[in-house]
Amino acid sequence: MIKKYKDDATEKLVETVVFGMLEKKASDIVTIDLRGIPNAVCSFYVICQGNSNTQVEGIAESVGYEVKKQLNDRPIHVEGAGLAEWILLDYVDVVVHVFQESSRKFYNLEGLWADAKITNINNLA
Repeated sequence: MIKKYKDDATEKLVETVVFGMLEKKASDIVTIDLRGIPNAVCSFYVICQGNSNTQVEGIAESVGYEVKKQLNDRPIHVEGAGLAEWILLDYVDVVVHVFQESSRKFYNLEGLWADAKITNINNLA
């Protein structure tokens, strides 16, 4: 069964994901709002980076912990946890990407989705 979040629940999930990232001092956090993009695979991407595979793993674990604690939800799929160069957590409407800097530059997700609304969380503080 595929779950679908309502907008309020989706936005709460995004906030919780960002909180989990900030708890482990993730850098360059951005949200990409894909709701206005036809045929997008989800409603939001939330992207950040860590300085090492240990920090990337810690950020991903923190996100999972906070989402479970606050919203009682778990990702339907996790990818990349073994190498921790890029960990993806799939919450259906929200897909979380935790990168090391080199992998983030290589895949350039912000550039691929440049027509979506991109918000830099670190610049909001």
